[in-house]
Amino acid sequence: MLRRLISKAPSNLFKSNAKVFNRPTTTFSTGYGPMGFAGESNPKWRATTILSIRKDGEVFVVGDGQVSFGDMRLKPNAKKVRVIDNGRVITGFAGATADCLTLMERLETRLEQRPGQLMRACVEMAKGWRTDKYLRHLSAMLVVVDKDVSLTLTGNGDVVEPHDGVIGIGSGGAYAVAAARALMDTDLSAKEVAVKAMTIAADMCVYTNHEFVVEGFTKEDIAKSAEAQE
Repeated sequence: MLRRLISKAPSNLFKSNAKVFNRPTTTFSTGYGPMGFAGESNPKWRATTILSIRKDGEVFVVGDGQVSFGDMRLKPNAKKVRVIDNGRVITGFAGATADCLTLMERLETRLEQRPGQLMRACVEMAKGWRTDKYLRHLSAMLVVVDKDVSLTLTGNGDVVEPHDGVIGIGSGGAYAVAAARALMDTDLSAKEVAVKAMTIAADMCVYTNHEFVVEGFTKEDIAKSAEAQE
């Protein structure tokens, strides 16, 4: 009798439009993609924090050393801040390692063609972006500075110059920029502002540690560079 009742019942009686048994997924606003109960479904290399400060005729770039993969800390002392163009340009990178190195190599090639002309090299690299399919949509960002200008290069071909001499990229970039801007009006030097702001960012961002690499141009360095050009 029961079998007859079930067989005569409408076919959609036991169906439901609600997906009750699907595992709920939450997308966070950090840009790192979906996460479930057991952590990330597709672990990614996490970004880092790079900060650049230009103040009182000096410029410094600070980066942390942490390399993370999903929930793991793989390396605490990676060097993400480097000096290129025969000591005239400082770079710091955040994003996928291969993409960062590709972006940096292309920049170095442009600087070899335009030595000592950072702005022009970056603009020319941006102009050729749309014609080079290999470079499109790289998951990378660079901070590049010389004695005169500070710039941000993105994997989408953007070149941005800050209005206040403060640049922050990576997972803790917003924390570092906020802290740095609060310290810009103090008596601290550019290097002191950069290190202090990075320390605050490292205290807040779980993907940033306190193993800092610091590179910069002091007033003396800039003066020597100007004398050498003369």
